[in-house]
Amino acid sequence: MIYARLITVVFLFCSSFAVAQRVDLRKIDHYTENARKEWDCPGLAIGIIHNDSVVFAKGYGTISSDSEKPVDANTLFGIASNTKAFTAAAIATFVDDKKIEWDEKVVQLLPYFRLYNDYVTNEITIRDILSHRTGLRTFSGDLIWYGSEHKPREIIERARYLKPAYGFRAHYGYSNIMYLTAGEIVASLHGKSYENFITEKFFKPLGMDRSNVSIRHQKKDENVAQPHAKVDGKWIPVPYVNWDNIAPAGAINSTVNDMLKWIRLQLNRGQLDNKVFWSERQSREMWLPQTIDNVSSFSERLHPSKHFSAYGLGWDLFDFYGYKIVNHSGGLDGMISHVFMIPELNIGCVILSNSATSLPYALMHQYLEILIGDPNENDWSATYLGFAKGYEEYVEEKNKEKERNRKKGVSPTFDMKNYTGVYSGNVYGNAKVDIREGKLYLRLMHTPTMQGYLNHWEADVFSIVLTDHPSLPKGEVTFVLDEDKTKVMRLVIDIPNPDFDFTELDFNKIK
Repeated sequence: MIYARLITVVFLFCSSFAVAQRVDLRKIDHYTENARKEWDCPGLAIGIIHNDSVVFAKGYGTISSDSEKPVDANTLFGIASNTKAFTAAAIATFVDDKKIEWDEKVVQLLPYFRLYNDYVTNEITIRDILSHRTGLRTFSGDLIWYGSEHKPREIIERARYLKPAYGFRAHYGYSNIMYLTAGEIVASLHGKSYENFITEKFFKPLGMDRSNVSIRHQKKDENVAQPHAKVDGKWIPVPYVNWDNIAPAGAINSTVNDMLKWIRLQLNRGQLDNKVFWSERQSREMWLPQTIDNVSSFSERLHPSKHFSAYGLGWDLFDFYGYKIVNHSGGLDGMISHVFMIPELNIGCVILSNSATSLPYALMHQYLEILIGDPNENDWSATYLGFAKGYEEYVEEKNKEKERNRKKGVSPTFDMKNYTGVYSGNVYGNAKVDIREGKLYLRLMHTPTMQGYLNHWEADVFSIVLTDHPSLPKGEVTFVLDEDKTKVMRLVIDIPNPDFDFTELDFNKIK
């Protein structure tokens, strides 16, 4: 097996001699493996395409921390939000067919679509929902769908209760629910499911034979990377979370070899082997800046050649040493992916990993410097690893500070039974608090995995650990009382993490 993989890499080196003269592919190979070990990443796979030819495709490490099976270029990973480029491209095919326009009103295609503001509901376009300029904050509403039993239409309908953080079209705010909305438009126009469209129109013609739009299709597949979460300093395998109800935003699973076919189609502006998937005009539209995103002062110092950051339609855009970079990341519980292209150099790359770290982002910058030919020879893996360790130390110190400031000895206002009952809100639905084994127990009733015991912290605040989600830290559940402190009115959940805002869920006691 190892010998066969080595032969594959050597073949790719030899078949791309022209590229190898300019780019040291062995340097990429050695750097990648060293970086994987530095980050303690269980498994990783990368692929590079140049001038319509695959020049590098290889796996590193193992599919799981408790397996010896090696990762290869055909190992399945969840690509998460790299699915969004497929959704935007699906819309592009209908624009080419003159069935819709990028600036068509969403409500005209999905009459049940509503947002918090009636004006926005009536004016928002396909372009708006694909370029993250709806007024919602990044990841707003993700707890409606994440691991939940809510169906796509119900998720979209509940979005009307999400309060915007910005003015309409005034600010970038990354929204998975809006991409679900785009996927429902695709299904409506196609007359079949979103999954059927992606499979029939993209996967099959491109020969992406191992790719799928649901983890349902890989239960018996042995070459599947396992997601990992870090617990007590060690990576442990965790189950995949089913993303069927948000598929257009992030449900695709794929391999390096399959994704290189997709990247090849992208670099050829939608045309491949005499077949037109979408026009060059629509390719240009998807790669044009649609919503401007801020370049922070920190990013300016870190990457002085970066002058702009924007979102197109399904793609992130920025500049790097004078070249336009078309890219996107994808993250799910225990996995991170990254795809980037340098259209002017006709180069594309895919990075897939089975742990939730910034390693793929660091590798992207390292590969960019090598592929473009930057002489500075920065070590981006070491740089970003330093940031990651610094952040871990920061979180640890904040937790210690919280423990020091805790008001010990302050008892709850009521007996346990007064906190029990059903709490409900428009955004998510119902949560229930009852008593189990002498402790309060909280369940988000539409998400079976989100439940846990409540341990008293201080006053009417209890700590909670969602044991089925080891990637999430310990959080707090606060019971809010009426003015006279005679009864519990509502509860607030706060589990600090970069992806989900539990506090936007409105839980008022109803029973």
